[in-house]
Amino acid sequence: MAEFAGSPDRQAVIDRALALGFDLVGIAAIEDAPDGPESAAVGHLQTWLSQGYQADMDWMANPKRQDVRRVLPGARSLICVALNYYTPHAHSKEPHHGKISRYAWGRDYHRILHRRLKALAGWITDAGHGAVRYYADTGPVQDKAWAEQAGLGWVAKNGNLITRQYGSWVFLGELITTLALTPNSPHTAHCGTCTRCLEACPTGAITQPYVVDANRCIAYHTIENRAETLPPAIAPHLQNWVAGCDICQDVCPWNQRFAQPTTVDDFQPYPENLAPKLADLATLSEAEWNHRFPASALRRIKPAMWRRNAQAAQQNYPR
Repeated sequence: MAEFAGSPDRQAVIDRALALGFDLVGIAAIEDAPDGPESAAVGHLQTWLSQGYQADMDWMANPKRQDVRRVLPGARSLICVALNYYTPHAHSKEPHHGKISRYAWGRDYHRILHRRLKALAGWITDAGHGAVRYYADTGPVQDKAWAEQAGLGWVAKNGNLITRQYGSWVFLGELITTLALTPNSPHTAHCGTCTRCLEACPTGAITQPYVVDANRCIAYHTIENRAETLPPAIAPHLQNWVAGCDICQDVCPWNQRFAQPTTVDDFQPYPENLAPKLADLATLSEAEWNHRFPASALRRIKPAMWRRNAQAAQQNYPR
């Protein structure tokens, strides 16, 4: 692929991102309009925060999340990317097995996306064209809202981004740049009248379409909640989820029809992550944790949390 001679145009950027292995690429413009789509996303976030739906995730209130120019002064565009991580394996239905969310079955996605985003950022900055910042679920950026503006998909009623090509089984990344690039058209929503995700959530965490209360969310409590015990409103409804939860994605018609196997070998499951024994996790030691979860996003869940989650799940089934 030829290098750009001047400032890169949108197609050169898109072609480069695809060549680096991203499955979807789109561009969103950062606008100053007070009633524009960026303002609507900020309003939604502010309402969500005011209701306390962030639980203990204080970083969600970072002011930079409400104005991307605070992340990178002079920012003009976001290059939004998606990478499919779906593998056609099923969660175990055995009562003494735990369930781990698909996103964490294989190698830590942050490492995979950061490597490719870094290469894309270097391609831009090495030629002296604009400043950049890049993130993959690691910075104060409303990644799903921006991905919708960049035309990758739409924010669904369960709060995930759904793409026409891969459903919601995608990791998102974004590169914020001072380059002014011609944007894609925003994606339109296609959830229609479907409410399967709301009806399937065992804790009622999706309080209304497009609104998720982390205080009721199994994924939040198994990954982010550092308390010694899980709330009594959550523990009886774990359904053996010990690391995240895929229920609202598994029931989504878009996922059932359009999921495609990933081409990224690193996202193939580590064998122990497909059907972990609750008894093993309930007594997990620090040494076992280090050995069992190398280069894994699951390292965010500390040994004491694994033991807590597994022991709570065990209480829901006779031994």
